[in-house]
Amino acid sequence: MDQLIQKLKEAEVGTVKINEPLSQHTTWKIGGPADVLIEPKNLEGLKEAMSIIKEEGVPWRAIGRGSNLLVSDEGIEGVVLKLGRGMDHLEVEEEEIRVGGGYPLIKLVTVISRQGLSGLEFAGGIPGSVGGAVFMNAGAHGADVSQILKKAHILYPDGRLEWIDGSEMEFAYRTSRLQREEGICVEAIFQLKKGEKEEIVAHMQKNKDYRRETQPWSHPTCGSVFRNPLPNHAGQLIEEAGLKGYQIGGAQISELHANFIVNIDQAKASDVLNLIEHAKYKIKQAKGIEMETEVEMIGRKLKTP
Repeated sequence: MDQLIQKLKEAEVGTVKINEPLSQHTTWKIGGPADVLIEPKNLEGLKEAMSIIKEEGVPWRAIGRGSNLLVSDEGIEGVVLKLGRGMDHLEVEEEEIRVGGGYPLIKLVTVISRQGLSGLEFAGGIPGSVGGAVFMNAGAHGADVSQILKKAHILYPDGRLEWIDGSEMEFAYRTSRLQREEGICVEAIFQLKKGEKEEIVAHMQKNKDYRRETQPWSHPTCGSVFRNPLPNHAGQLIEEAGLKGYQIGGAQISELHANFIVNIDQAKASDVLNLIEHAKYKIKQAKGIEMETEVEMIGRKLKTP
C-alpha cells in the first residue's frame, strides 16, 4: 500500500488521504475508514489513478456524494475514488447538457431549471451526484434518468473511455448496467426541452418542497432504503407493520417516512443492518413479501441481510 500511495502522490492525481473516515463522506454519516481515499483533480487525474491502482492490483470502488450508501463500520479495503470537485463541469448547448459525474444533482436541477430547460424537475431534492444518479437510474414522481440520458461517458478499469448510448445502459427500476460491470460514469449528456422558465422552476420547487415535507432530512439518512415491491410501496408496508419509530442502537425507522432509516445518535452500520433485517422479517411474516434493499452496502465484514 505504501508504494501505491507514493505513486499516487508523485503522479499528482488529486487529493490523497490515508485511513479517511467514510462517515465524513456519506449522507448517513456512517462508515469506517478507507485505506486510501482519492479525490481526482480532473478526468486525467482519475485515469492516472486508475492506471496506478490496476498496476498495483489494489481493490477499488467509486463514490459520489455518498447518498444511497451504507459503509461498514470496519471501513473499506483498498482505494475509494470520490468524484467531486474537478469532476463537476457543466456545458449547456441548446437543449443538451454535458455534465461531470461529480456534479451535485440538486444543484444541477436548480441551475438548469432557471435556464428554462425542462426534463430534470423530477430530481428536485434528490441528493447525490450525476454519476450516482446514472448508476442507480435515480427517479421520482414517475420519471427517472433513463428518460433523459442521451449518452454516458464511462471509464473502465483498463483505462478505456467509452460513450454508451442511453438505450444501451440496460436501465430498469433503480438499476443500470453499471451495477453489473466495473465502470465509472465520469460524464453524462442529458437531452432536455426548452420551456417556460417560471413553470419549470415552479414544478422543480414543488418537488423539492414535497420531499422536504414528507422525508426526514433533519437527521442523517441515505434516502429510500427499500425498493418498492410494486404495486406496493415500501414505506406503507413498513408503516402497516407498526415499525415507524422502531429503533436499534442509534438508528431509527423514521417517524415521518417509514422507508427512511435515520441516524439519530451516532448509529453504526450494524444498527442499520439489524433494522433492515427486522423490517424484512416482519413484512415477510405479515404479507409474504420479500423486501429488497435499494441502498448499496459495501465494506469489510458487512453482511447483507
